[in-house]
Amino acid sequence: MVIPAQEKEAIFEKILARIEQVLQLPVSVEERLHHVCELLAEQVPYYHWVGFYLVDSQSPRELVLGPFVGEPTEHTRIPFGRGICGQAAERGETFVVQDVSQETNYLSCSVHVRSEIVVPIFKEGKIVGGLDIDSHDLEPFSKEDQIYLEKICDRISQIL
Repeated sequence: MVIPAQEKEAIFEKILARIEQVLQLPVSVEERLHHVCELLAEQVPYYHWVGFYLVDSQSPRELVLGPFVGEPTEHTRIPFGRGICGQAAERGETFVVQDVSQETNYLSCSVHVRSEIVVPIFKEGKIVGGLDIDSHDLEPFSKEDQIYLEKICDRISQIL
């Protein structure tokens, strides 16, 4: 699904405003993260799976599946460097994969996933997790997705 850049920006600005409200809710961090997942999945038509992987406090080189929206996944623990999530955590950079079939280091969560974006979350300069989004569409992610998802992760880092 192709959405013009200006329309995407308007969608993401609205999402950012709502996320600010969600982050202030008097509920657990897990519940707030789940609300963020729901909001992203509802508002962006090509976000088919949205979830958080958080650094395991007992094993700081491993990610543990946190709140998510979408099909269940068997990948509940991911070592740094493995798959797209693990690579984003290891390198500390956003990974945009427009066609997962072209990736050699990809962990398949569903036969329907065709593309993925993973944005690392930093707190005080350290990786504390990542926002993982899968799409059933090829090449849906643009620079607007990356820019706004990075802004969202920056806001989320304040509650982790």
